[in-house]
Amino acid sequence: MKDHRKTIQTLFISNAILMFGFQVWRTVFNNLAVDDLGLEAGAVGAIQSIREIPGLVAFLFVLAVTLLGSEMRVMRVNVVLLGIGLILTGLVQNLTMLIVGTLVTSVGFHFFTSGSAAVLLQVTTPAKAPTELGRLNSLGALASVVATLGIFVAALVLSNRSILTLSGFLVILAGLALWPRMDIAQSHEHQHKPARESVRREYWLYYALTFLMGARRHIFTTFAIFLLVRIHGMTTWQTALLFLVNGVVSFLALPQLGRLVGHFGEQRVLVLNFSCILLIFLGYATIDQPLILVLLFTLDNLFIGFMLALNSYFQKIAVVPQDITPNMSLGQSISHVAAVIIPVTGGLMWEAFDPAMPFLVGAFIALLSLALTYWLHVPRPEVAWCSAD
Repeated sequence: MKDHRKTIQTLFISNAILMFGFQVWRTVFNNLAVDDLGLEAGAVGAIQSIREIPGLVAFLFVLAVTLLGSEMRVMRVNVVLLGIGLILTGLVQNLTMLIVGTLVTSVGFHFFTSGSAAVLLQVTTPAKAPTELGRLNSLGALASVVATLGIFVAALVLSNRSILTLSGFLVILAGLALWPRMDIAQSHEHQHKPARESVRREYWLYYALTFLMGARRHIFTTFAIFLLVRIHGMTTWQTALLFLVNGVVSFLALPQLGRLVGHFGEQRVLVLNFSCILLIFLGYATIDQPLILVLLFTLDNLFIGFMLALNSYFQKIAVVPQDITPNMSLGQSISHVAAVIIPVTGGLMWEAFDPAMPFLVGAFIALLSLALTYWLHVPRPEVAWCSAD
């Protein structure tokens, strides 16, 4: 149990470093693309689609674990890799360089997150999993707040490129400082080798909802901020302020979301989640008031946190613990099948028809997800596979 606690603590710290770097990229990217490179919706959508390719092949995380010996060893490499991606993005002078920097950043982010939930679920009982996942996401949100505060100040005196480059060096240094601890934490941990047949028919609902949640998430993350920047003229400073508010709200609320899942159960929470997301997408498709759109953006950012309910649902239906890591990685890949297609398709729809079109597609996806939650039934924690822990 002591070793498990050390693994969880190390996981929380490394996740915070990664989320700090990713938040810098997320906050500055649209303004770099629009203000510095003059890109339009079609180009931004294409880049976002390319960015999701590493997520599409996240199932290779299992191969990387086999080669390096543990999830944590793979994850520590990817913290440093994300920092390198930030530096490359800060040096961009054209579209090709932006694609390269974006891809490197994306590899670091997606391969880390493929392992983080899996490691946490391996060392946490089903009864405690929603709370621990909420804490993990909450500390990630706190790191995002720190990153956004830094951008908030730095944007007054530094360029977009300088912010990215400086942040990249900070992430690399922090990741290297944590490198030995991640190796030690993993060496003490009892590892589960992936089962030979970890993809099972019993997991069909997890796969389906993972696909739909990935699709809706990438519609919003690609086009919501882009709409505020392109249509309503949001600056880097204002974008940083928006993400700062989002980060504070997420930091305060995400631990409560974990407890909410533990109290009411995954099905009820996901019904609430998809119902609210449906209304948020309809709002973005029909409302032209930037202040209301900012409020809806904050609400959507909070509801993305309900992904923890789907992860805790999978832990409870897993036939054997060896299924967790390969299916978490497969879930990343499934989530990004639509993510590779939707941003570029949505960008073309935006330019050919109306900026509302991507958000109307998102509303349909939320409605379909809501319908699928009817089949979501979770076994009682006391009969789950790791109840003896």
